[in-house]
Amino acid sequence: MARYIGPKDKISRRFGVALFGPSKALERRNFPPGQHGLRGGRRKKSDYAVALGEKQKLRFQFGVLEKQFRGYYAEAARRRGITGDTLCQLLETRLDNVCFRLGFGMTRSAARQFVSHGHVMVNGVKTDISSYNCKPGDVIKVRDKQSSQQLALRLLDQTQAIPMKEWLVCDREKIEGTIARLPESEDMDHGVNVQLVVELYSR
Repeated sequence: MARYIGPKDKISRRFGVALFGPSKALERRNFPPGQHGLRGGRRKKSDYAVALGEKQKLRFQFGVLEKQFRGYYAEAARRRGITGDTLCQLLETRLDNVCFRLGFGMTRSAARQFVSHGHVMVNGVKTDISSYNCKPGDVIKVRDKQSSQQLALRLLDQTQAIPMKEWLVCDREKIEGTIARLPESEDMDHGVNVQLVVELYSR
């Protein structure tokens, strides 16, 4: 399973955004890493650098490597509709992100581990592929194993204060969630200018 395993706080500090979940590093040092960190942010960035930064932010948030991200963009460009919105829909409907949105993890990486360890079923079938593309009507349920149920309940307790997205329906008693519809642009809170990402790949 390909994933980013480098320093996360350093990446978050580079972009000034907590890309991997809550980070105390941004509170202590709200400037870019490196010996020129305090002065480095004063330089004016080129249009290409800004667009590249937006792409990297989106890629790091969803834990996708460059080759896989290019594949998502190619699929989004092939489909009908607005390419940027379609790209975000493809990322949002990844199984690990859906589990994160349902509360099975405080961060996307925690939800990804929850999926890869085999705790999740999609439409009654055990699925441990984090990049599995969910569709409207799919039912994501925690397996009946006692260890899976206990872990899921503990995670749901930790994330119960986080509001549920409107495109998802969560039944905490059954420990399952349903995808009611595809997410719209107003449902996404990634804080990235996706149009710049599309322009970057369109060059």
